[in-house]
Amino acid sequence: MDYEDFYQPFKFKEKSAKETLRRQQTSFQSITRNAEKGDLKSLAKDIATMEALISEQVMLLQEMREMAEDFDVRTYMENGDYSKQMLSCCENAGVNVTGEHPIYEVFPYKVKIDSDNQEIIINRKKLLCARPQYLATNLKKRRDKLMKANFNASVFLEELATAYDTLAESKRKETTGSRDHALLLRDLHKCMVPMQRFRREYDIQSFAFDISRLYASDVEFTKNRRQFSFGTARYPSQMIRILDKNGNEDFVGTIQFFTNDSDSETTNE
Repeated sequence: MDYEDFYQPFKFKEKSAKETLRRQQTSFQSITRNAEKGDLKSLAKDIATMEALISEQVMLLQEMREMAEDFDVRTYMENGDYSKQMLSCCENAGVNVTGEHPIYEVFPYKVKIDSDNQEIIINRKKLLCARPQYLATNLKKRRDKLMKANFNASVFLEELATAYDTLAESKRKETTGSRDHALLLRDLHKCMVPMQRFRREYDIQSFAFDISRLYASDVEFTKNRRQFSFGTARYPSQMIRILDKNGNEDFVGTIQFFTNDSDSETTNE
């Protein structure tokens, strides 16, 4: 199955219906004009023309309805055809997709194809969309809008460092040696957004997107000259998927803030 096999013929019906509607509008204007000036002969002809055009429009709409009803959206989404075509459309649009039917990740979005309800769920928000091409375009627009949004990497780094220090202090008694050790990014996200209801607005995917932008930025130090480095986590479930500045996939799980000894000595001098 392919939505385009339905949609392309449907567009011809749309065009015919639009033309019939245009002719109806012209005919109605003529009816109004002839009724105003008292030309009953022309008025009768215009009304007959209008009736014929309305009958034609009704027939076209019936045909369009039958075409729509004949397309089995549930089967289309269920059998994997929708997913295959969505992946192809995303590739053509330059949209990076990972995962497999019915759950995908289009960074920074989670996309689920819900065949039972014939819906697409993007980060818990529903989209009624049976056309893969439209979904790919929609995802690209969403991603591009995020990319254009203002982002201050330095400010985000300071917020990350504050969360890191808070979490490191709470773990200090459990950890020996310096407090400059790697902490899980997922734990930092919870520290930055402690209330569950606020995490719905700034979820782990949004956090990963900001991490990705920081990762791709040129910012290297906090205000107090601490450096930072990303690392991996022990378990795959603790990792966060990000994209580098070239759009290549990478995974990070931890972050560590530290002070370079040579920088400290230079500052002391």
